[in-house]
Amino acid sequence: MNARTVGFRWSATTVVFYLLMGCPVISQAQDHNQVSARGSSSNQTPLEETLSGPDSHDIGQGGRGHLLGDWHGTRSRWLERGVAFDFHYVSDSLGNIESEQSHKFFGWNRFRGTVDIDFGKLDGRQNLYFHATGLWQAGGHLNTYLGLLTSPSGMSSQDTFRLDSWWVEKRWSSDRITARAGQFAGQDFYGAQHDAVSFIFEPMGYALGNLFNTFEVFDPPSTPAAEIRVVPMEHLYLKSMVLSGDPAPFTHNPTGFVLQFHGKAVPVSEIGFTPGKKATAVRAFDNVESRKGYSGLYQIGASYNPGQFTSASGATPQSGNHLVYVMASQALWRVDPTEAKGLDGTFAYDWSPTDINRNNTLFTAGLRFNEPLPVRFHNTMSLGYVQNRLSQLFVPPGASPFKPENAIEFNTLLDVLPMVLLQPVIQFFANDGGGTQHAVVIGFRMKVEF
Repeated sequence: MNARTVGFRWSATTVVFYLLMGCPVISQAQDHNQVSARGSSSNQTPLEETLSGPDSHDIGQGGRGHLLGDWHGTRSRWLERGVAFDFHYVSDSLGNIESEQSHKFFGWNRFRGTVDIDFGKLDGRQNLYFHATGLWQAGGHLNTYLGLLTSPSGMSSQDTFRLDSWWVEKRWSSDRITARAGQFAGQDFYGAQHDAVSFIFEPMGYALGNLFNTFEVFDPPSTPAAEIRVVPMEHLYLKSMVLSGDPAPFTHNPTGFVLQFHGKAVPVSEIGFTPGKKATAVRAFDNVESRKGYSGLYQIGASYNPGQFTSASGATPQSGNHLVYVMASQALWRVDPTEAKGLDGTFAYDWSPTDINRNNTLFTAGLRFNEPLPVRFHNTMSLGYVQNRLSQLFVPPGASPFKPENAIEFNTLLDVLPMVLLQPVIQFFANDGGGTQHAVVIGFRMKVEF
């Protein structure tokens, strides 16, 4: 990464930071005036949320404000008609302060725009919804520089400016049956970490890091897909999707505007148990409201690709590859049984065949303390652990066996303003890439809602 690029990546974060210093009071006042003119915001009928993925909760902690205010009432007027707009900026600024490599800081920047439409409000077509989101992102890859399996940033992938996901969604029987079709990523909904907003490194800050073994695609290079979800009991759901398992989605569809079918059709399925909350209300990622009480989410899922895969021996290609995962998120303790303040736990494990998949096993576990600091704004402290294991069948002749790579993260999330979130973090890595090196990474995440 050259000096010119480093300067640009840091300048994006700097510009946003200075904008924050001048706009919060104005935007909060404008939001307040708009609400006062229309009456209490609690009297408005809330917009029904689609089966949204991580784009809706990049910013999503509690009540939100906007850096640019209510657009003189335009945002609220469209919301009353069933059209919600969101535009936000997220950046990860991370650097290695201890490692075999020289010390460097890397920035990853993302601007995302999203629109959700509730056609029941817009034109009377009940239980019909539309969702679309696009982004620009660019930055450096600290995981590549350090040779890590666990990426310090859960956002970093490839520089791009594109349409990410879109779909049309229809619901029946009081949301007990939901179907959708369009272009969306399997990893946004299957193997996704329910507590992802509380972590930064990849396997806990987004989805399990080796799900692409079966070409279950990630965002933003989403592929054509269709899904159905059924809720046969109040606390139980079953869902299944089929997606285009494209081995090179960025290359085949650089803009995201034209549906591209490459690779095999990959089915992915999951069953979930939701004690303490209705299964119809569960979304891929949690938020402050969904944490209230002693609720939990327990998931078992699997993906299968019927295509041809090269084995560790490099001999005749094998037909078919699969991955199985189990995940759990549970409220462990609450100060008030009806509120969110307290301790949460999370766990995940996946496995895929050792003779086909180099990174065949991944384990994660974490704890989150909601509202530990005696301050007026929302805050959390989170501790996460990740272990990546490489199949010994892929060890080059004469080389030492792979070691399990271990990673630990501690971060504090501070929702300092209604439209601004800061998340300082420290991360420790051992046996980097399955070898013997180690690294320490520090930095922060910043999110701004426009």
